[in-house]
Amino acid sequence: MKTKLSVGLVLQYALAIFFMLLFCLPLLFMISSSLKDPQAIFADVKSWKAFFPVGDINFDQYVGVFERLPMAQFVFNSLFVSGVVVIAGLFVNSLAAFAIARLRFRGQNTLLVFLIATLVIPFETIAMPLLVLVNSLPRLSWEDGSVEITIGWLNTYLVQIMPFIAGGFSIFLFVQYFKTLPKELDEAAIIDGASYFSIYWRIIVPLAGPAFATSAILSFLAIWNAYLWPVMVVQTEALRPVQVGLDYFWASTSEEGTQWGQIMAYSTLITLPILIIFVVFQRAFVASVASSGVKG
Repeated sequence: MKTKLSVGLVLQYALAIFFMLLFCLPLLFMISSSLKDPQAIFADVKSWKAFFPVGDINFDQYVGVFERLPMAQFVFNSLFVSGVVVIAGLFVNSLAAFAIARLRFRGQNTLLVFLIATLVIPFETIAMPLLVLVNSLPRLSWEDGSVEITIGWLNTYLVQIMPFIAGGFSIFLFVQYFKTLPKELDEAAIIDGASYFSIYWRIIVPLAGPAFATSAILSFLAIWNAYLWPVMVVQTEALRPVQVGLDYFWASTSEEGTQWGQIMAYSTLITLPILIIFVVFQRAFVASVASSGVKG
């Protein structure tokens, strides 16, 4: 019995290591290639050296990226838009989920079903109607030292932020997690004279750290990787995010040949923020998936 258990455990670790390498090798290739000259990339591609930073290592490819494109501006745009969407989304979505999970009102279950149904609608099907809508909405603009009301959100940060603050999946995630918290906490707080918002802010939010971390990771990932919507609504280079910047990068290198080293450096730069955020919040992410009921 002990032998079978040991063999099974070894097989589990072997499979885990195999899949880890399967997913990590492309990242290792990208990072190591970003530190090599183009000639070295193709010279090492047929051996194990392709996955390790060996040989003549330098940061010339990263310098080339910043010289070729306004990389700092692209990164700032993505960080700003993603950060605002995540912070505002955490508040809006968790507050909506609190109402659905902790309060009682007519149509409560129907509303939750409707929110879940929105998850099956591809964004491509609503992109054009959404574009027409945001192009007809008013906004405040600052021109010639005075505040004016103009029509249309195109070529602004606003159009990249507002449509994505509220999300059906984030609300569903919070609802599932909030339902695991004892409702006796709410009842005791109400007896003490607490309002519903006080219950949400002082009791539910401190206990829902894993759900907030999971929602933050998924929201940041979606906005950071956004490409279709920014291409449609932003034509100003100063406002475009990193994913659209990658398209600029391909166009700028087409005349002199594909600069694979700089492309790998660019890809590494736009991948690192996602990896850092996941590493920081991975413990809370796992805890949320294990306890929220999303797993099935």
